[in-house]
Amino acid sequence: MRLAQGLGGPTFGLSEMNDKRDLTSRPAAGGVRETPSSGRDIDAFLKRASSLAPVGEAARGRLIFALDATMSRQPTWDMACELQAEMFDAAGSVGGLSVQLIYFRGFGECRASGWVADTKSLRELMVKIDCRGGQTQIRKVLAHARREAQKRPVAALVYVGDCMEENVDQLCKLAGELGLLGVRCFMFHEGADPAAARAFREIARLTGGAYLPFNAGAARELRALLAAVATYAAGGLKALEGAKGEAARRLLTHIR
Repeated sequence: MRLAQGLGGPTFGLSEMNDKRDLTSRPAAGGVRETPSSGRDIDAFLKRASSLAPVGEAARGRLIFALDATMSRQPTWDMACELQAEMFDAAGSVGGLSVQLIYFRGFGECRASGWVADTKSLRELMVKIDCRGGQTQIRKVLAHARREAQKRPVAALVYVGDCMEENVDQLCKLAGELGLLGVRCFMFHEGADPAAARAFREIARLTGGAYLPFNAGAARELRALLAAVATYAAGGLKALEGAKGEAARRLLTHIR
């Protein structure tokens, strides 16, 4: 399998070891291999990821949690990590759900864990990630989600990011394909970048998902919204309709 970068960009291999995905770059022109942005951190991530127990085939639903870890998010990264960790906790509170973490940063660096039910372990991995300069790689995330959904159903993709530096038509094409596969994208937008807002809204629309703000002032609401997304991923619309709370009702208005 392969994960392609943005239009006209390099491609990166996707290897599978112990049910984890390690997206690494090919050697650059001239045979020089690009150096990972933070070798020590990445080695630790992969070591931990390989120890996570894969989820069995009986899992009711699957949810991909994707993060933009490029440098533009650095000023608010500590705050964002707190919120993202709480969102993981919310997902972990829903039974019958398996989760995969994927993040990108630096020059073509994009990595994903295996599918696990232990969101606490993924939470611990996530908070150790730091930001590295580079462009967004949303296309990789969407292409990866498409391939996962082609193998086994994926109910939802949760994405947290602040900008979009890619060909929006290419992203929308992938989003349309995800929509046909039944993958709803829930796009959490940090900040107010207009290009990102337009792209995220369209991706959400094409997949039947939702465009949602991501900021410190809405920490409790974000946790509740992620719990509602996780409820949907685990049990579908019927489970979400039966859930209590304003967040579940709000999400239903977006995705119906």
